Amino acid sequence: MQIQLHTVSAFTAQGKGGNLAGVVLNADTLNYAQKQQIAKQAGYSETAFVSPDSQVDLSVSFFTPTEEVDFCGHATVALFYLLYQQQTISAGHYQFSAKAGLFAVTVTENAEVIVQQALPKTLANFSAQKVAPLLNLTADTLQGQLPIEVLSTGLADLIVPIPVGLLDKIKPNLALIKTFCSEHNIIGLHLFELNEETAKITASCRNFAPLVGIDEESATGSACGALACYLNKHLNIDQLIFEQGRIMNCLSLIKARVSVKEKKIITIEVGGFAKLIKSKPLQI
Repeated sequence: MQIQLHTVSAFTAQGKGGNLAGVVLNADTLNYAQKQQIAKQAGYSETAFVSPDSQVDLSVSFFTPTEEVDFCGHATVALFYLLYQQQTISAGHYQFSAKAGLFAVTVTENAEVIVQQALPKTLANFSAQKVAPLLNLTADTLQGQLPIEVLSTGLADLIVPIPVGLLDKIKPNLALIKTFCSEHNIIGLHLFELNEETAKITASCRNFAPLVGIDEESATGSACGALACYLNKHLNIDQLIFEQGRIMNCLSLIKARVSVKEKKIITIEVGGFAKLIKSKPLQI
């Protein structure tokens, strides 16, 4: 069987960088094993498979090279950009289903894709003593005013605040991270380093998810959504811009907006731009 694999870079910065995702349209004839095979052959952190849905606009499944995941932010941005670029859809509002639930998407006239993620859930807290060895750091280094928490806006990530100036120097212990994530039902670790309040970029990020076959990736929409909720909760920030992938020489920009009513988050939106890199047939 031959399928068409589209490679799209999501969360680009002025048309450069971003995080590569695979997109397969008209995937309703593919079974689970075939999707997993395609995702492994593609080799991207996630590949999105698009099928019709009788209740909403689309059904989407997301696969890493090793397994299916419930949701993926950057692959969502990639696939809706591709549909818009191919003129399959126009600017407007859409809804799709995934394993994590229903998600709303807005595509603007200038091709920005904005994804409304699931409302945040705080699932666990961990001490600096527990997390520091995963990053080859001392516990004292991670001791700070902000907590280390597991949050989910579709996928569970451990949010780890890092002292300013240390983020790019961290050399993670991927084997320990993989074991830790497996034991605690977490997708990965999302590290962030806050910038000054006056800076355009709210925080710089790194993400490690070796449990699902991703040692490090250059843009993680779901985790940045969780981080936006975390920073709103602890620092009362509602408009955020994150950069990720700096150390990978693949800079990405992820925008986030948190809406609050009566001290409760009612919506979390994450968005950005994308670029089609190539389309090619793939034999499976």
